[in-house]
Amino acid sequence: MAFREVTGHRRLLSLLARAIARGSLTPSLLLSGPEGVGKRLTAVSVAQALNCTSVAQGFPPARSASAGRRSLSEGGSPAIPLDACGTCPACRRIARGTFPDVEIIEPGENGSIKIDQVRAAIDRAVYRPFEGRRRVTIIDQADALVEAAQNALLKTLEEPLPASVFILVTSRPDVLLPTVRSRCAHLRFGRLQVAEVAEVLERSHKYSHADALTASAVSDGSVSRALDLDSGEFAEARSDAERLLEVAARDPRTRLERGKDLLKGGPTPAAEREHLTARLQAMTSVLRDIGLLTSGADERLLANLDRRPALEALSRSLGVDRVERAFMAVARAQDALDANVGPKVVADWLAINVH
Repeated sequence: MAFREVTGHRRLLSLLARAIARGSLTPSLLLSGPEGVGKRLTAVSVAQALNCTSVAQGFPPARSASAGRRSLSEGGSPAIPLDACGTCPACRRIARGTFPDVEIIEPGENGSIKIDQVRAAIDRAVYRPFEGRRRVTIIDQADALVEAAQNALLKTLEEPLPASVFILVTSRPDVLLPTVRSRCAHLRFGRLQVAEVAEVLERSHKYSHADALTASAVSDGSVSRALDLDSGEFAEARSDAERLLEVAARDPRTRLERGKDLLKGGPTPAAEREHLTARLQAMTSVLRDIGLLTSGADERLLANLDRRPALEALSRSLGVDRVERAFMAVARAQDALDANVGPKVVADWLAINVH
């Protein structure tokens, strides 16, 4: 996984590539951010760039598909000056996890990383690289390190071993000891854009374009979250939400009739509550996007990119004031549902108050 294959985060990738090109990469790195946004892939890319036997030229920032503009995620960032080739034996073996100088430590079956694992990695890092130029130890889910293991790392992080790099990857950096965090250069990863998540789903997970956009709409900027969710269920929930919003300007009786779509008549009260919750979440997402459209925001910020025409139609029919009232009504409906108010009462109240 070379830098060019990591989606998003171009400023961070440029920073890392420039440090590697200058030979000034800090030997203790902490990569933090939401789950499923590419932190581990970036760590592997660093290992490849450090050990590639045929380093490739860098690449310019990605550009928007429209009007030749740079994409929002690039923010005018500079080109990546250096990258691994991705095809030499070292790059391929690092990607497969079989290169002797690159080690990835992960939590065991009990969900933690023990001190013995860390001590063994430190012992190996003392020696010169066996094949490559640098030894790289990647600790994935570093927040799973037990306290004793974190303390065992302190000396190595503060006094780096020759030709060794330690990279800690975590979605919960606050769980790490302050002494561990303070000894690492901390790079913070943000969430991916909807279009970026969809790109990864299409390229790496063989999603169709439509399915990728639907799944990414509820991904919250995380590829792993998109993969865990049922895009078909979300599409159905969103459709039910849109149908109610379409009649928001109609009479209360019409809205109450359309509000029945928010209920399923599930086998248990819990199932009915879960069904309605999904529709409230979908309606919140749709209303947020409508608000972005009415404010003239960049369309790449939309969560429901695949529903752009429908969103524009709803934007015209609802108007700014009605969107704001609907958003508040949905929030109050979710609060009521959380307070154990019956799903039918909540759905009827929402249908009356979305106007």
